[in-house]
Amino acid sequence: MINKLVANIKKTGAPIVVGLDPMLSYVPEQVVKKAFGEFGETLEGAAEAIWQFNKEIVDKTYDLIPAVKPQIAMYEQFGLPGLGAFQKTVDYCKRKGLVVIGDIKRGDIGSTSAAYAAGHLGRVQVGSRFYAPFDEDMITVNPYMGSDCINPFAEVCKREKKGLFILVKTSNPSSGEFQDRLIDGKPLYELVGGKVAEWGEDCMGEEYSYIGAVVGATYPEQGKLLRKIMPKAYILVPGYGAQGGKGKDLAHFFNKDGLGAIVNSSRGIIAAYKQEAYAKYGAEHFGDASRAAVEDMIADIKGAL
Repeated sequence: MINKLVANIKKTGAPIVVGLDPMLSYVPEQVVKKAFGEFGETLEGAAEAIWQFNKEIVDKTYDLIPAVKPQIAMYEQFGLPGLGAFQKTVDYCKRKGLVVIGDIKRGDIGSTSAAYAAGHLGRVQVGSRFYAPFDEDMITVNPYMGSDCINPFAEVCKREKKGLFILVKTSNPSSGEFQDRLIDGKPLYELVGGKVAEWGEDCMGEEYSYIGAVVGATYPEQGKLLRKIMPKAYILVPGYGAQGGKGKDLAHFFNKDGLGAIVNSSRGIIAAYKQEAYAKYGAEHFGDASRAAVEDMIADIKGAL
């Protein structure tokens, strides 16, 4: 799947991913009202509202972007109906030709990781049949429990030609509480980056490994170092826009070929209509505001590169 991601990025010229992380407060009133009119003020109504919200944004942006990244927690909070909206979103985006990165941040002991890997990337056997339950193309993984938790995911990636983004240096302010701790004179994130490069050697695509890394846009100097440590790992870069990252901070995340990184924006795109810069579109045309925000983000990153 890394080959498709690279191909999509080359085709669109846009190394960006739209984070489909829909809080109900982001969904315009007319969309919520229609969903509640059909399903009532229920979990089903909330799930329908976020699904329709996602669909409009995808319809308005899919031709500009290579990938989307739905964050599963935003769907899980609405229970089983919310997971249904997550599944609809995954399936719809794949039909539009987008690479779907499931932002699930799983990572556990071997048998549990194997179950997560089967449910999100691989297949599960039911009697004589096999099913691909969520069937994302790539997912985010937490490596805190070591190789035991990563190996089951890597095995599924090799078999199914899927992909991973492993948390290395995250964009949140408190990430340094653990990730910056020195071990044998090196910060923990540097050691994890070395393991990502090692894990990725056995999972190579045409140009890059199936196993990539998450490195926040809010830490450009660390990104510069980690780019050197992981030359064949694609880097998923959160923290752009609402969290403070800007295009000028991102050049070091990329390789000289202009590839090697993909930058995520969530609120900055899906809730663009709430921003002063895109207020002219209004809530009625929130999808058009998101498209304009995507175009501006592409221009910002291209200018930086």
